[in-house]
Amino acid sequence: MEHPFTWYNLLPESLQHSFGDHTFFAIVAAVLLILFALSARKALAKAQDPVIPAAGLGSRNIAELLVQLVVSQSDQIIGKQGRKYVPFFATFFFFILLSNLLGLLPGFGSPTANLNTTVGLALCSFIGYNVIGVREQGASYFKHFVGPMTSLPGSSLISKLAFLPLLLISVVFFFILEAFSHGFRPVSLSLRLFGNMMGDHEVIGAFIGLTKLVVPVAFYAMGTLVSVIQAFVFTLLSMIYVALAISHGHDEEHGHQEHPSHH
Repeated sequence: MEHPFTWYNLLPESLQHSFGDHTFFAIVAAVLLILFALSARKALAKAQDPVIPAAGLGSRNIAELLVQLVVSQSDQIIGKQGRKYVPFFATFFFFILLSNLLGLLPGFGSPTANLNTTVGLALCSFIGYNVIGVREQGASYFKHFVGPMTSLPGSSLISKLAFLPLLLISVVFFFILEAFSHGFRPVSLSLRLFGNMMGDHEVIGAFIGLTKLVVPVAFYAMGTLVSVIQAFVFTLLSMIYVALAISHGHDEEHGHQEHPSHH
């Protein structure tokens, strides 16, 4: 959403040439999140019993509500073992949510309405789930890139050589398939978030230009809903990618554990 005036315009021209408005408002969002986190931590430290929710609505209650939302969704998709990655998921959710909502405020812009920001976030998710997959499984994480056929069947050398072309075709086919699948993930993440936020803010800006009463309020409410949904969708997909990255190793472990029981 573009406003006639933004706080970015107050910066010296030398700074404006150094970085764009999306970078400036991304920094603003990060600073606001840090201040919010410090406020919530301070409120939690002052509480006599941290288990009991605070009486009034404050930073602590909001933080606990949103974190619990991320935790519950992570438990459903990954399981209890995914809780160690909740900081990774919550960082995406909090930052994207605040970045989306910033674009609804006069004088501010939404960093996520710029493709550079969403590509950066998508790459962080892409690198993150691959690193998690390697940490969980080691070198065996890369096995799923070459498909289920990783060895030559048969006992004799002749039978193994007979299946060698099939093995090579299978490995090349699954590698290309997995490469496209994984490569498309950051593309879809970045374009989905960018397209929805830019379109949403442009629609609000257009209606504000036409009328100042009633109608813009409805679109601001819709914009708030879209902002929450898009932050949730990005975080949800990142959880799914992490679940897929660590599931291969767990499936193999369960298979080895269950196999002796049949004998």
